Amino acid sequence: MKVANPFSQIIESEEELRSIIGMPSEMVKRKVISYLDHNCIEFISASPFLVISTSDEFGFCDASPRGDHAGFVQVLNEKYILIPERPGNKRMDSMRNILVNPRIGLLFMIPGLGETLRVNGKATLVKDDELLEKMSVKGKKPLLGIGVEVEECFIHCAKAFIRSGLWEPSSWPETASLPSPAKILLEHTRLPDATTESIQERLSESYKQRLY
Repeated sequence: MKVANPFSQIIESEEELRSIIGMPSEMVKRKVISYLDHNCIEFISASPFLVISTSDEFGFCDASPRGDHAGFVQVLNEKYILIPERPGNKRMDSMRNILVNPRIGLLFMIPGLGETLRVNGKATLVKDDELLEKMSVKGKKPLLGIGVEVEECFIHCAKAFIRSGLWEPSSWPETASLPSPAKILLEHTRLPDATTESIQERLSESYKQRLY
């Protein structure tokens, strides 16, 4: 089914973009550093959640969440970090992208803190037993990890979190009104003989039994 493009006025140059948005302040220009100082290390050590951004050789992009206990990302030194790869759905979108295009972007978050830490660099897939063993949880070490060579890191302001009220429980909708992941999966996958209930049971079992 062909869908009409609704966008009739688009921006095609940085000059035009700057005429609308403007120029960054001196502080914004100077905030980017090329290594992890003690501030960045402290932030990563307190973070239980990040989003990984990668793309394939054709430029098709992917954003993927990673989460665990605070500090689950191992800081090896001021230039290298290691992200454990826990059991997932085996699509391996991020990892397949890294094999053909090592460029990676990371967004670290800390619950309750509006500011985030952005880290950009080059990634590799790591299977060093000694490093992975240190990231074991409940006696299970990750099968591999995503190693990142840091090239840029900087603090991102809290405006998105303030506007969204993401950390404000009073702004959260009632659970009953939220979209049903099981229903979405049922309608997207169209698995024969599947029901919303059977898919929900499958999800619940996976969350209880296969986190590590």
